[in-house]
Amino acid sequence: MPVRSLSSFVLAWPDRDAVDAAVRRWAAEEAKRHAGALRIGYFGSYARGDWGVGSDVDLVAVVEDSPLPFHERASRWNTLDLPVPAELLVYTRPEWERLMASQSRFARQLEQETVWVLQVEGVG
Repeated sequence: MPVRSLSSFVLAWPDRDAVDAAVRRWAAEEAKRHAGALRIGYFGSYARGDWGVGSDVDLVAVVEDSPLPFHERASRWNTLDLPVPAELLVYTRPEWERLMASQSRFARQLEQETVWVLQVEGVG
């Protein structure tokens, strides 16, 4: 007769498809709250497909402009409804263009990995 073990547990963590779907819903809602949102995407482990238990989702948003300094912008976005912890970077369009023109390692990573889930037509 099988015996249930009450001393073991299973850790379940959302897979890429679940996180992708959640980020797409989140981006659509956040774009309504942030009228100047031009692009929203994610990069890092969920974008590469090498996520694991405990992975967060790295988000990036490009907005037309912002009166806030870079380090304060993400706090205006609600990431609490996402199924995993999230880190968000919010760039203005000029900052994004400078970053991409820099060809820094981080810029190349963003360029190669980012899965864009929301994009205003004509912005690329």
